Amino acid sequence: MGGARDVGWVAAGLVLGAGACYYIYKLARGRRRGARGLRLRPSRSAEDLTNGSYDDVLNVDQLQKLLYLLESTDDPVIIERALVTLGNNAAFSANQVIIRELGGIPIIGSKINNPNHSIKEKALNALNNLSVNVENQVKIKVYVNQVCKDVLSGPLDSAVQLAGLRLLTNMTVTNDHQHMLTDYVTDLFHVLLTGDGSTKVQVLKLLVNLSENPAMTEVLLGAQVDSSFVSLYDGHVAKEILLRVLTLSQNINNCLEKGSLAVQPTFPKGSLFFLLYGEECAQKMRALAKHHDADVKEKVTVIPRF
Repeated sequence: MGGARDVGWVAAGLVLGAGACYYIYKLARGRRRGARGLRLRPSRSAEDLTNGSYDDVLNVDQLQKLLYLLESTDDPVIIERALVTLGNNAAFSANQVIIRELGGIPIIGSKINNPNHSIKEKALNALNNLSVNVENQVKIKVYVNQVCKDVLSGPLDSAVQLAGLRLLTNMTVTNDHQHMLTDYVTDLFHVLLTGDGSTKVQVLKLLVNLSENPAMTEVLLGAQVDSSFVSLYDGHVAKEILLRVLTLSQNINNCLEKGSLAVQPTFPKGSLFFLLYGEECAQKMRALAKHHDADVKEKVTVIPRF
């Protein structure tokens, strides 16, 4: 599957060696070994672990202490700091397993319903990092409907909306949970057309994931989409948006060529089908074949219909 994976706002470039990952994994099963080069600090109070300067990789005892604090406190400042620390630690594959085995996913997931938007965003970011692990997705999927509703009803272009879109994008990298978004596809196209550049890119990443799955082709083509969608194929549109829109068209076209639809459905007027396969879109595609950017021109040429 394609689809970008936004691991989130954790510091890039920090890589755990195989021995370090193995060490943390063993810690999850109660075995104590030497640090093997990891900067694991001695046990500290749970609130100390939420200190912004505490950027080391936490061990299983520290993670458990932090989860207990998150579950037991009502202090919004501590909740937010705890979520940030857990989210940062969830960037590492070993900790993704540990947090799940400690029962941390429901504890973190419960915070997406918090009325404090900053807390909601941090909870979504932590779940996003945890969702990189396929086994974690099985537990995170129970929040998909709520995240979809928050993305669609929340403030446009907000940090919460973007965090939710990133989580949904990770959850749709494989086909396993894509069907859960069936009822929200039309509304996602509305967010695509009304959002700013960053929102457009993130929605397109999600839609591109869905478009790679033949089982979602009919759902996508049947979505009611405003006619302004075709304007995304204009030559002046930002490249990162234009390439993803073209990829969406390419994937849908490929699924149709492979006969993904057992019976040819009758799509209603105003649906994506009529926009993608209408004359206006065809004209824009032909114009893009002369686009100044080589990547755009190449992308258009691999869509046979044009």
